Amino acid sequence: MPRKRRGEQLMVPRAEFQSYYGRPIIHAPSWEARDIAGYFFLGGLAGAGSVLAAGAHMTGRTRTAKAMKVSSLAAVSLSAAALVHDLGRPARFLNMLRVFKPTSPMSMGSWLLSAYGPAAGIAAASAVTGRFPRAGAAATGGAALLGPALASYTAVLAGDTAVPAWHGAHQELPYLFTASATAAAAGMALLVAPPGESAPARCVAVFAAATEAAVTRAAERRLGMVAETWREGRAGILLRTARALTLAGAATAAVAGGRSRSAAAAGGLALLAGSVCTRFGVFAAGIASAQDPKYTVIPQRQRMESQT
Repeated sequence: MPRKRRGEQLMVPRAEFQSYYGRPIIHAPSWEARDIAGYFFLGGLAGAGSVLAAGAHMTGRTRTAKAMKVSSLAAVSLSAAALVHDLGRPARFLNMLRVFKPTSPMSMGSWLLSAYGPAAGIAAASAVTGRFPRAGAAATGGAALLGPALASYTAVLAGDTAVPAWHGAHQELPYLFTASATAAAAGMALLVAPPGESAPARCVAVFAAATEAAVTRAAERRLGMVAETWREGRAGILLRTARALTLAGAATAAVAGGRSRSAAAAGGLALLAGSVCTRFGVFAAGIASAQDPKYTVIPQRQRMESQT
């Protein structure tokens, strides 16, 4: 495109973008919010929870370790059930295991779930029954190694789509999902841990809340005009609620969680609820950005003009 010469004026005003009959340029994902946003949350809770469980196991916080192993197993089981429900039938999940494709987030996620689930199951079973402690310790370590990938791979899956509100923030989404998952796991630990064992969870909660707030701001800056979908409508309400709950939960846990069992529980519930709202808010922003054609075309035009 030739550059406009100095002093040259446009004879007609620049045309404003309109799509054909105002219809979307891309198809919005057909995923059900309850299933897939729930899958995002539960998988993150399981993965980050296994990391906290391993830390508690290594430091002798046995009650916390046992409870977190059980909660991680429950979360990953519910996560897999939500995924299968969205797919329609279990055979579709099994079919994804017929191929091992490192360039496909869906393929890698399917194999990741298949490896993490048994490790989490063995770790929880050993903790509950007290049998086979060596196998339980090995499984605890394996689940902790796979946990960060489980907590973040769904962000890679979303960012790999053409959905503007997800793809435009594909660099920040993994960090956002990991921070949100860590906040949720810290919240779960605050709910189940005795007050004397909750100090690490309180520290983790503060760190996760601060990281989530910073990453959210970075994602909105990168998105530019598409960040409107993160601030308006259903997504805006959910993400503002998530921010308030996460910060309130972390503050409550830090200030009073070590002295009051009820304060620790209240902070933990707020952190869990904030993480749920984050996942559903990001999901809603993605759907809104796919349904409005301006969020697909205008950023593309802006990138093309900046390159000329």
